[in-house]
Amino acid sequence: MNELDVVGVRVEMPSNQPIVLLREVGGDRYLPIWIGPGEATAIAFAQQGMAPVRPLTHDLFKDVLEAVGQELTEVRITDLREGVFYAELVFASGVEVSARPSDAIALALRTGTPIYGSDGVLDDAGIAIPDEQEDEVEKFREFLDQISPEDFGTSNQ
Repeated sequence: MNELDVVGVRVEMPSNQPIVLLREVGGDRYLPIWIGPGEATAIAFAQQGMAPVRPLTHDLFKDVLEAVGQELTEVRITDLREGVFYAELVFASGVEVSARPSDAIALALRTGTPIYGSDGVLDDAGIAIPDEQEDEVEKFREFLDQISPEDFGTSNQ
């Protein structure tokens, strides 16, 4: 397992499909995962430190975990089968729960939990970006700094 950082969320054109981009800590691979608009908003909110007036599902799940005394210790992106990514939530009690990566990432950002990607997933779907291409990644980061959750076309009530 390799630790991953969340670079950010953007909308892929022309399909208008949101993606979350993860970066291998201590490596040169990036992992793009296509996600839904709701999850994109949830991830963007968490990255920007925004708290909606009413809790989103991931905020509620975090609050429930705290209320029942469960600690999320890590999120693992474990597999990629037929174009679908799979993840697991790992709790301090040893319990592991299957989850969509987008939900797992949104929860990890809210709880400060590390995210890991399996070697197989990074080998299959990771994109190596050498240092000389880092300026393209910097442009992507600048784009992420300018995007807001409203750009994903969902409302949060």
